[in-house]
Amino acid sequence: MSQDHSRSALRAAWALSGGIALVMSVGFFLLTTFTGSYNDLTRYGGAAWVLLLSLIIALPVLTPLIKRRHRQ
Repeated sequence: MSQDHSRSALRAAWALSGGIALVMSVGFFLLTTFTGSYNDLTRYGGAAWVLLLSLIIALPVLTPLIKRRHRQ
């Protein structure tokens, strides 16, 4: 039973972190598309970089919070 809660907490953390990272990445892409004359490689590469960095930052922050909430 404990393992089920842990798995569901990890899935929730991945989903929330992925959603946040995706929103930030799309926001970066739209911002660079509408405000400036950046080429395609810069926009796509920057959006991928923002996605990766957002995941790296969000996962360690959100996972303990979600696990704690799932235990209650």
